[in-house]
Amino acid sequence: MNLFYGHRRYVEMIPDAPALAIDRLTVGYAGLPEPVLHEVSLVLPAGVRAALLGPNGSGKSTLLKAVAGLLRPRSGTIRIYGRPVGACHHRVAYLPQRGDVDWRFPVTVERMVLAGRYVHLGWLRRPGDEDRERVMAVLGKLGLEQLARRQISQLSGGQQQRALLARALVQEADLLLLDEPLSAVDVASRRIIDEALNELRNQGKTILMTTHHLDRIDEEFDLAFALQDGTLQQVAQTLPTLEGV
Repeated sequence: MNLFYGHRRYVEMIPDAPALAIDRLTVGYAGLPEPVLHEVSLVLPAGVRAALLGPNGSGKSTLLKAVAGLLRPRSGTIRIYGRPVGACHHRVAYLPQRGDVDWRFPVTVERMVLAGRYVHLGWLRRPGDEDRERVMAVLGKLGLEQLARRQISQLSGGQQQRALLARALVQEADLLLLDEPLSAVDVASRRIIDEALNELRNQGKTILMTTHHLDRIDEEFDLAFALQDGTLQQVAQTLPTLEGV
């Protein structure tokens, strides 16, 4: 089955391919002579929850944006379920850092989360009852159902993070790229987010998320990737030691 969104045709994933395979990826920004990422390679099998660690400026957000198709690599390859970036656009959900969102924008929580469904609808179709039901189900799972009609500007930091996660979840993607989803959240929000991510992993979804919270890495993640100065220093199932993390 082919899906269309923004004039793109989507193809099926390649059977038994890893969720994410990156080979010697180099990424930079216009105006900067040196790349931010230097020949980074990693493989994520399907159905794992992986942490991307490293100090500020190490290239964590840049890596997620490249996988999401928001940055064009200078060299190297990215394969998502065996396909190049863009071919499986609907299978990838990207959650930006909370500080990258304009929370003053006049929109309700429900409308913000509903935007996650448009990757399936295309430009011409409007959300239907089924889409709205999925939105409310996800809001209920994340403890936001009672806030559906509230303006996003009225949310607390933890509620904002959960709203961003809800928008990613309603996309029903197979690979989720989450940039600091635990930043500035309270204990209750962290527990809710953690339960939601564990449920996704149990469903066979794959999660790659940046985090500075190191206290439960061994408990919450299957793999830990460490970036420093744009280079992948270590890939392990145990907590790497990085100065400044």
